[in-house]
Formats: sequence, C-alpha cells, structure tokens
Amino acid sequence: MFGGTIPHVNDVRYRSHKADTGPGYPERELGCGSGNRDHHEPMTMLLERQTQLAQLDGFLAEAARGRGHVAVLSGEAGAGKSALVEAFIGAASHGTRVFRSACEDLSIPDPLGPLYDLAREAQWAMPQAIDARRGERLPLFSDALDVFEARTQPTLLVIEDLHWADDATLDFVRFLGRRIANTHILLLLTARTDRSEGQVRVRRALGEIPAGSVARIDVPLLSEAAVLSLAKAAGRDGEAIYRASAGNAFFVTELLRAENETALPASVRDAVVARAERLSAGARAMLECVSVFPRRADAWALTGLCGMASAAQLAECVSNGLLDDLGEFYAFRHEIARRAIETMLTPSHRRAFNQRALAALLERGDIATARLVHHAVEAHNLETVRELAPVAAREASRVGAHRDAVGYYEVALLQADTLPAQERAELYEQYAFECHLIGRIDEAIKAQQQARALQQALGNVLREGDSLRCLSRFAYLLGDRRDADLFGAQAVALLETVPAGPELAMAYSNLSQLAMLAERLDETLSLGAKAIKLAEEVDRPDIVCHALNNVGSAEQWLRLDNGRLHLSRSLEIALRENFQEHAARAFTNCACCGMNQLDYREAQSFLDRGIDYCVENDLATWRDYMHGVRAQLRLRQGCWDEAASEALDVIGNDQATALVRYPALVALAKLRIRRGDPSAEPLLAEMKRLLEKGAELQRLLPFAAVIAEQAWLGEADKDEALRLIGLAESMSPTRAVFAELAAWRQMLVPDIEPGDTAGMAVPYRMLLAQDWPGAASAWAELDAPYERALALAQGDEAAQRAALDIFEKLGARPVASRVRDIMRRNGVIHIARGPRRTTRANGAGLTQRQMEVLQLIERGLSNKRIAEHLAISPKTVDHHVSAVLGKLDAISRGEATAAARDSGLI
Repeated sequence: MFGGTIPHVNDVRYRSHKADTGPGYPERELGCGSGNRDHHEPMTMLLERQTQLAQLDGFLAEAARGRGHVAVLSGEAGAGKSALVEAFIGAASHGTRVFRSACEDLSIPDPLGPLYDLAREAQWAMPQAIDARRGERLPLFSDALDVFEARTQPTLLVIEDLHWADDATLDFVRFLGRRIANTHILLLLTARTDRSEGQVRVRRALGEIPAGSVARIDVPLLSEAAVLSLAKAAGRDGEAIYRASAGNAFFVTELLRAENETALPASVRDAVVARAERLSAGARAMLECVSVFPRRADAWALTGLCGMASAAQLAECVSNGLLDDLGEFYAFRHEIARRAIETMLTPSHRRAFNQRALAALLERGDIATARLVHHAVEAHNLETVRELAPVAAREASRVGAHRDAVGYYEVALLQADTLPAQERAELYEQYAFECHLIGRIDEAIKAQQQARALQQALGNVLREGDSLRCLSRFAYLLGDRRDADLFGAQAVALLETVPAGPELAMAYSNLSQLAMLAERLDETLSLGAKAIKLAEEVDRPDIVCHALNNVGSAEQWLRLDNGRLHLSRSLEIALRENFQEHAARAFTNCACCGMNQLDYREAQSFLDRGIDYCVENDLATWRDYMHGVRAQLRLRQGCWDEAASEALDVIGNDQATALVRYPALVALAKLRIRRGDPSAEPLLAEMKRLLEKGAELQRLLPFAAVIAEQAWLGEADKDEALRLIGLAESMSPTRAVFAELAAWRQMLVPDIEPGDTAGMAVPYRMLLAQDWPGAASAWAELDAPYERALALAQGDEAAQRAALDIFEKLGARPVASRVRDIMRRNGVIHIARGPRRTTRANGAGLTQRQMEVLQLIERGLSNKRIAEHLAISPKTVDHHVSAVLGKLDAISRGEATAAARDSGLI
C-alpha cells in the first residue's frame, strides 16, 4: 500500500494559486483511493500502485533537474488512473507547481479546452494570447511553454481523459512532448485503452513524440488478493466481489458499498442506479440534472436551475457517495457513474434538463461555445444550434482543430434548410474545406457540389467558378485525374467571362499545377506566369506562392538553378506568411526535386524538416505523403527495415487517400519484390487502380519501373513491362525524366539502342553507355547499395560476386538468385549458395514490432487477435505478418515459427 491517504482535491499543499479555483475532475476510482469522501466513511488506501508511483516520482525528480518527460497512465475505464494521479499529486514535493485539466465527453470536443483550464490555473490570459497570435498555434503553444516552464522549480501539468481530446489539444501535447526534454516540466496524461477512434488518435499523437521523452505506464486491474483485502476490511465476500468486478477498481468500490450483500449488482451501471434509488425525490432530480453536464456542473448553474433548495439536495448526493463537492463545481465520482444516470433519463427529461442548462449558461455569458452547442444539440434547440454551431466551427478551425470544425459544420448543416441560400452555400464551402484538410475527400466533394449548385442558382459566377476550382483540387486528391482536368478547365472558362480577380488567378495556378503533375512543362510555365502576374496585381501572396511552386517544380527538368530558386522562394513566402498547406507542398516538391536529381542529402533535409513542420501543424495528408517519399529514400540508402516501417505507417492509415498512399506503396512494393515477398501483389493492384483513373506520368514512371524489375526477375510479363516503358517514354517531356526506365529497358533488352542520354543523371548515363564500373562508383558515392549492386551485376565475374554479396546482405534473395543464374550462364563456377534457413532467420533483421508479431504467431493467435493484443489495425498486422514470412523465407506461419525456433529467435 501507498503510505498515506489521498488529499482533498483543493489541498493547498499542491496548488500554486487559490485553493478555491480548482476545476474538479470526475474520474475518482474509489476502490484504489478517493477524493472527497463522507466523513463517516473511512478513507481507502491506494493498493498495488507502488511501481507506477515510483516511476512518476522518478520522472518528477528528473524534471526538477531540467530533464522533462511525458508520462501516460493508461488503463480501462474505472481502473484507477485518476486515483493514482491524486495520490501522486498528494505526495509531490511542496516546491512543485501543479496545474490540472481534463478533457470532456462532449458531443464534439471543446477545442483546446484543457489548455484553457491550465491557463486559468496559471493565471495566463489565453484568449488575449490567441488574438495576439492571430490564432496561429505554434506561437501560441510557444507562449504556453514559456508560461508553464519555471526554471527554478518543477511544473506538473495534468491532462486527464485524453481519449476525449480535440485535435488541437493533441497537437499541443505533441508540441510540448517534442520540446519537453530540456524543460522542468512533467506532463502527466491519462487515457483509456479501448480501441475507439479517440484512442487511435492519442496513440498516433504520442507516437510522434521522441521515444526517449514519453513513457507509457499501465494501470492494471486490481488483483484478486487486493480485492480480497478490501473486502475483508469491509466485512464482505471478496471472492464474489472479484468474480463480479474482475478487479475493476471503481466497480469494486460500488460493490463494497452495495446494501444488499447477498445479491450483488451485475454491472457498474446497476450498482450506481441502485444507490441513486436510495435518494429522496428532490436529490434524485438534482442528480439527474447534474448528469447532463459532462465532466462537472458549475455550482452557480445548479443554483440557477433549481433554486436555493439545491444545496440540501446536493449535500445528500455527496453524502451518499454519488457526487464530489469541489467547491465551485460538482462532479460525479466517475464518468461511468454519470453516464449510468444520464442514460436512465427519458428523452423528454433529457431535453428539458439540457434546455435549462443551456439557458443558465447563456445567461452567464462567458461560457465556451462548444459547451453551449453541446447542450443545444441535446435539448433539440434548433435555433441556437443554427446560430452557434457555425461560430464553434470557425473557432475550432482558427486554432487548428479541423476534425472538430467538421463536426460543428455537420451539426449546423443538419439544421440549415431554413437558412438563406447564400448562407447555406457558405456553410457547405467551409465544411468542404475542413473535410479536405482532414482527408475526408469524398465528403468534401459532395459538399462542394452542393455549394456550387446553390451559387449557380444565385447567379454568383465568381463563387461558382471558385467551387469548380475546388472540385478540381478535391478530385485530384481522390486520384481522379479526369475530373480534376475537367473541373479545372470549366473553372477557368467560367471565370474568364467576368472581370479578372483572385479567383481567376488561383484557377490559372490550379491548371498550372495539374500540368506540372503531368510533366507538361511548357503549359505549366505559361499558366504559372499568368497566375503570378494576376496574383501580384491583386496582392495575393498566397496565390503567388502556389504558382511559384508549380513553376519551380517544372523548371527542375529545364533549368535546374531557376527551378530551385522558385521553389525556395515559394517556401520562403509560405513560412513567412504562415501559409501552412503551401509550405507543406513546397517542402514536398523541394524534396522530390532532390530525389529526381539524385541529391539525396538535400532530399533528406527537406523531408525531415517538412515532416516535422506537418506534425507540428497537424497537416496529416502532406505528412503521410512525405513519409512515403522518405520511405523511398531509405530504400535507396539501403535502410530497408526503416523503409518498410515508414511505408507501413502510411499504408496502415485507413484515412489516407490513394494518392497520399502512392509513394509508400511504391517503396513497399519494390522492397517486397526484392525480398521475394508475395504480398507485393495487393500493393501493385492498388497502384494500378489509381493509374486507371488517369495515367499521370509521375505515377506511371515508378509503376513501370516496378513492373520492369519484376519482369527482369522473371516474375512479370516482359512485353507488358516494355509496353509501360514505351508509354512513359512517349509522355516524357525530357530524356532526363525517362532515365531510370531507359536503364531498366536496357536490362530487359540488352541490345537495344539507349537513345539520347543528354540531361540524364550521371549513373544512368554511364549504365546506358555500358560503363558499369563508372555507374557502380557513382552509386557508391551516393550511398545507394542496391543500385550499385545492379550496376556491378552487369560487369565481370569479380563485379558479379561483389553484387551477390551486397544483395545477400540486403536480403534481396530473388535478385541474388537472378545474378547466380546470369553467372552460371556465363560459365562461372563455385558460386556461393547463399545462407541456409537458420542462418537467414538469425540475421533476419526483424524489427521490434515484427518480433512481437512473430511471438504471437507462435502462440497461435489469428491476425485479428494479434491486432487486438497490440492495439493496431488488422491491415497493419497483415503487413507485419507478410514481412515476417518474407524475412524468414517462409511460405506459412508454421514454417516461420519453425525457422524462428531453429535460430533461437523464439
């Protein structure tokens, strides 16, 4: 047991300001400890949490020395997370500043709600800070870091129930986590371990914090011994209580309090309801009223709702252990209990209580819009929803909580039928834009089509034309090149019928971008120049930035220095003006320029910076795209396991569109083909489906290269590979674009004439000139081992033996086998056979996650069970299982297990 009882939530020992300003925290797992208790009831000591408390003590001590950390307490609802937080805070040193907050189970989360709570406790005027920073998150978060960092003493920041967090709050956690190592801050988080969407987003956010800065601390259920100990002290049947509760701390406490010792409640809900039924009618009504307030109910609001008589009724609820009195607030002792009472309300009572709550909050006048919308929705107050939901959406968007903005716009649109057509059109436009930011492109297209129809009916040509331009962009992001071209051309044609303005400038830049993506270089430059000229006339730097990006990306194939200059200028404008999406696109295209020119150092720099930028600004689409490009770079660098891991992270994200997934598909398909993994076929099928919507050259080039490599290995049709290469050649605007495919064509048909090699990168030009030693040397200087080995494979016996060694070290077994065949046909003898199965298993290079999957395979778990055990998606498990089989050269799960046993892996 932990030495000592748990202090009152407002104990001045750990408050850095007035004790009566504490916000109150609903999750009080009484079986492991408690907050306020009736003075007649003895305080329960904290059980089985010594290890977790010791870890937290260690992190706080480290923070005091300037080495901050993020600690995450995770466990199922009712496991004892908040009780553990209470105990830790109660034992914290007197010199520790403590600021607390929690996320609320609102219908749509309150953007940055926990940060507002922390700011109030720290006496920081956050609303004024948001205005001063114009809603820009990074400067705002930097201000918050300055407020919370006290170099003379440690600071403990607590955010509970992170599974209910909005995107902006998760961004703050991510931001702080990436900088916390050199601070005096311990950020303590609690989160449930269910497989909800919220928990998935929490895992993703924590995964983007450096591993050395974050620790996940499990809060397990109580053991049978602990339950028996508690039951013995209360004179109850411990075995029966353990059977009923399975060690859930909150349920254990409810069962210990149950009046009927012979008939235990079957669930937590039943236990809470049974206790509520012991209340007087007035107290029961008060309890029901409190239940419609997520997290906590303001004391002033309850007085306004129920009058002065509410004090006695609230006291009765507190004395019966159903509510906690937190001074200015009242809260259920656990969210489970609140939900149990709320779900018992009839629909009419629920609406009535929420309407009264809404009226009280509106009268107060300083309540977060998100809370008002929540009660308005629950009360079915359509007029208030129509008025406030769009306001809440704009507030959410302003601080980067785009997912929550989408939720508010959806609520608003459900009640928008009676609004004027122009207002409805604007709501659809705003909703479409927010949907596209979070990758829900199908919904974005539907909403934008609604907006276009309304603007067309209103005769608003400018807005209709801009809607067409947006539809073009959304169609492209969905992978539909035909519709992208069609809508883009229609937008320009319509907008050219009215006086030129920013809408036409952006429409020109959109067509310039589409031309650039299709490698139609002259068209890109012509349309880009039009866009830049008009954008400068109407003073729109964002459009100038967009068009410069297009022009620079095209010019890399014509005038490289000019291309780099224009891309650099585009990135500079985007960063200076905080054009976040333009900046992400500029980072991406600068990196791709480096990849195309084989300047891997430059590409690495832009990718690392760009991914960090996207993580900080919650630009998931561009982040995932760049992760795919970086996976291709890691493949080139010979870091195959890292390439696979990075590509899998993107492919395992069900929210990523086909277009965003494509670079990752390219990387993983190449890797699996080179390792002889049959699971490359589904990846190739997905790539092919995207091409069928429009054979864009930048997608066709890597697909043709993959099929050519397969054909060279004897695993694909050679004629089909040559057909794809010919199609790409006919579409290539310069020979430089075609360089890699020209090299593959020569490997498939050695006697073919290479054609003009002017402008091609040096290693390809050398290969096509039969200078394999020069090409191998050039690839070695670029630190590209696989490409170097391919060049060596075209050389003499010594070169081929060197190539074989490289392929074996990389794990490219089918490629090594192909080189052995070539060597045998050339009369070479005494060719190394390659490692035996056990040797391969020992050097398989399984990642930590793949080892976990392998161990679960050995235990006989299905992919679905493995996904549940590791809290990852079944699709991701499928990819990991394929990687394990490929690395162990196994064709079945049983063979993989046998190889792993033979080599001592398991």
